[in-house]
Amino acid sequence: MIATLKFLHIAAMLAWCAALVALPVLLAVYGDTWRNRAGGQAQARYAEFRLITHYGYIGFATPAAIISIAAGTALIFAAGVFDLWFAAKLALVSGMVLVHAWIGQIILISGEQQGRARLPHPLIALALGLPLMAGVLWLVLAKPDLSGLIAWLPAFMLTPRGAL
Repeated sequence: MIATLKFLHIAAMLAWCAALVALPVLLAVYGDTWRNRAGGQAQARYAEFRLITHYGYIGFATPAAIISIAAGTALIFAAGVFDLWFAAKLALVSGMVLVHAWIGQIILISGEQQGRARLPHPLIALALGLPLMAGVLWLVLAKPDLSGLIAWLPAFMLTPRGAL
């Protein structure tokens, strides 16, 4: 069961990370090409751009993210992983979720405004997402001892409270 969950989690995580890399590149490169066309050709390129980005996000990236997070959550309890490196991994995955949502917002605005809106450059999402993905990969493979990072916390934050 754990092997199946790990396979599902890793496969979905790879698909999600691929989408987090591909979608900003599509938005940056393909989005500029339809803006530089004239007349009916621009409209055809825009419709193509919208379909690719919309279905790439709704039909591929989001289901991959949901499957990855669901399988990862099941793995937490199946494998009993409750280490400090794992908490750091969850923080980085939360950052990936925020980048995912921001890419979706850029796709939505680019579709509603048809290129008239002043959007942040989509490659910023790539610049934010790549270090998060690399950090998750490093934490999972290295499983470092991060207990030294919490040594500076006050003692009351590290000990359980009375009856709780």
